[in-house]
Amino acid sequence: MPYWLARERRGQEADWIQRFDPRFWTVDFPRPMMACVVATAPDALRVDCEFLHQGQLAGLIWASEDRLDHPLLAYETRRDYSHTVLRFRWRSGGIVALDRANGPTLTIEGRDAAGQARSWYVRLWNYASGSPTDARIELPFSALGSGWSLPGTPVHPADIDRMFISLVPEGYVPGSTAPLAARAEGFVEMSEIACHGDHASLAIGDVMLPPHGERIATAYDDAYNQEPTRLLRNIRGLGYRDRILHYLGMSHFPRLEAEGDAMPVARPAAICTPARRWHERFYTAAGAAGYAVINSLSYELLADHCPAEWQQRAHDGSAARTGWDPPSALLSPANGEAMAWLQSAAVQFTALQQAAGLPVLFQVGEPWWWVVPHSGAPCLYDDAAIAAFGGAPPAIADMRAPLDGAQTALLDDAGALLAQSTAALGQAVRDAAGGAAGGGAEILLLAFTPTILDPAMPELKRANLPAGWAWPAFDRLQLEDYDWLTAGFDARCRAAIAEVDARLGYPVERQDYLSGFVLDPADADAFWPRIDAALDRAAGRGVGERYVWALPQVARDGYTRLAPPKEDDDVQAFDDVEYPLALGRDAAASPEFATSVAVTASGHERRNTLWADARLRFDVGPGIRSEEELGTLIAFFRARRGAARGFRLRDPFDHSSSGMTGPPGPLDQLLGTGDGARDTFALVKAYGDGTEPQLRPITRPRAGTVRVSVDGAESFAWTLLPGGRVQFVEAPPPGAEIRAGFAFDVPVRFEQDRLDVAGANFAAGEAPSVPLIEIREAA
Repeated sequence: MPYWLARERRGQEADWIQRFDPRFWTVDFPRPMMACVVATAPDALRVDCEFLHQGQLAGLIWASEDRLDHPLLAYETRRDYSHTVLRFRWRSGGIVALDRANGPTLTIEGRDAAGQARSWYVRLWNYASGSPTDARIELPFSALGSGWSLPGTPVHPADIDRMFISLVPEGYVPGSTAPLAARAEGFVEMSEIACHGDHASLAIGDVMLPPHGERIATAYDDAYNQEPTRLLRNIRGLGYRDRILHYLGMSHFPRLEAEGDAMPVARPAAICTPARRWHERFYTAAGAAGYAVINSLSYELLADHCPAEWQQRAHDGSAARTGWDPPSALLSPANGEAMAWLQSAAVQFTALQQAAGLPVLFQVGEPWWWVVPHSGAPCLYDDAAIAAFGGAPPAIADMRAPLDGAQTALLDDAGALLAQSTAALGQAVRDAAGGAAGGGAEILLLAFTPTILDPAMPELKRANLPAGWAWPAFDRLQLEDYDWLTAGFDARCRAAIAEVDARLGYPVERQDYLSGFVLDPADADAFWPRIDAALDRAAGRGVGERYVWALPQVARDGYTRLAPPKEDDDVQAFDDVEYPLALGRDAAASPEFATSVAVTASGHERRNTLWADARLRFDVGPGIRSEEELGTLIAFFRARRGAARGFRLRDPFDHSSSGMTGPPGPLDQLLGTGDGARDTFALVKAYGDGTEPQLRPITRPRAGTVRVSVDGAESFAWTLLPGGRVQFVEAPPPGAEIRAGFAFDVPVRFEQDRLDVAGANFAAGEAPSVPLIEIREAA
């Protein structure tokens, strides 16, 4: 489907917002504290904080450059605040008040009049009227003074990058990491926000793409610092509808409690106040915009906050750790307390869904027994798992090594335990949803095939794709394969889908697909085409719910999925039929290139080739020899609607990979070299010798004539795809030469919408002119 990586807005729809619009503030803070910002009215916002250490500070941030929204929806960058005035009402509680040391201060980061980077510290109390916790504040940027008291050092307002208001707890000690005596909660409300004077408004992208049929995924761990409706504005503007897959995360939603020097999650499970406030706003706004939200929880917790006894462990006692920085730990399906904690968190988020009037949709996200990447050791040996497996389970040091019967039996037992734990988690959500309007819940399972079906570990599926997950254990099965997808391992992706279908048996209408993601923006240009194409492939096999993973990367890279063109299904651009008359030697074929030639004053030429491949023109009129053939031509011309529809033509002078007209062989043309990942190669024909021959894409090979070889040996483990592409069952090995032979036709159309035939001339032996022109087709 058409897509675009939009790096900037160029003439697309725009609107205006007031500068300091509540939806576009963000928060930042040091972990493990938490904070959130939500818009409570068109001119108001609220910040909620949970402080755990004496030295923690939250910042409420306004940025001059929008680095979070999609480029087509972002607000303009404007660093000049000269003669701009910001007014608002301030209310606060649980934080140091306006009039005290370390009270709320506006830190302004930018450059002075000489262009030198610097910061200014504007004490809000100096510009307030009212009480220290309930005041009206007016900030005239061209008359602000930095410092404890006025007049202070003048702020240079014409070159500001960002500004933030600092919020600290009662008992704040700068730089201290000592825990507070008790968890402290604080809030700030800014209402009646108004901006006046110069630069009071900002242009903002206001595109509204038509719905394209795809869904979007996002995650709280990525979006906790943004206002929730800001996300929804991007989602809706970019054409995503119906369902949002929302990963609740593994680090930011849990409430934490001090235990000595550690800060583990609270037990029993509790959602911290900022996360609760954020999700209440998110669910309510999503429902109002017509979205359903799928809550997603995985078996992960940030390692710093995960109790040691809950963690999966390898046979040597080492704890399972993901490759994220900081890493997360994997919860053991055998640990009853860990699974009860997970169920309790799911039930609490379910209650928030219900309170917002949303249907209860819950995803069990990528549950698995971890395998240590470098060693291949499965993490089946935490204390709870050892007890569940009989007290002395056989050791498996490397899943890549051959396994004996006792070891595979252990993997089967691990799979059964995993399936039991996921069923219990889903049932907890179902039980909680029983009283919802309409009743019931939909439970989905997400499986990550590159890990659980790693070809180097063929027995791992016993533990991580258990038979207990087979249809109808869950309402929907979701598959994700981004490691293979973005690496170009298309054959593995297809094989995994086939294996999951055979093993679990979910009907295709009960399957979803997640396509993504692009961790490094440097990979955007290479990865997004593969992600977009994978969405189309999933749609082609009947998968109705397809998700792009994930919104932060969509916005960062400007990925823009476009709606399919609206075409009459009865009118196709190409009819896969052959020209019905034989072409004799009298027919004309004319290959043409497009070359611009510039002649300098000295008579030298500079030539620039505009086309990489020639375009053919034919005149097939001279091949018509009878009135019967003339009637055939007229009927064929009318059936093609003149120039409207293309068709196949066999070029009598060049229709084979072997020379021009010879019989094809499997070694005729070099298609490429294997790299162990790529499994699809386009047919091409090379013209000319040397290192840079002219390459002609072959998009209309003749069925049954294609022969393929890998490193000189003919191969039959491939399929011919539309557009002249050869797709192997398994990707050819690195360094292998891929060659093919084939006969082919030329895709053409009538050049004109009129066919001139004069009976008298034809009777006198004069052939009509019937020009055809080659159609450019994408391979």
